[in-house]
Amino acid sequence: MGKGSIEVDSIEPIGFPDITPELARESGFLGVLDLLKVAKHGRGDNIYLIRFHYVRARAKQIGRRKSPRLRGSNT
Repeated sequence: MGKGSIEVDSIEPIGFPDITPELARESGFLGVLDLLKVAKHGRGDNIYLIRFHYVRARAKQIGRRKSPRLRGSNT
């Protein structure tokens, strides 16, 4: 993927009935059990659906810098 960052689009509390096979596949898992094996950790009972997207890092421009313009000078 290269350098970049993750931007969070939304964080939404959900319940077990909201975890559908469709949601699991949309999230990159084979199914609900596959998702739960990864997602279930710790002692907490809260479930959150976090939607996010990847943002590529901007390429640094190498080369000459623009010289500042002087205003009000015609010379």
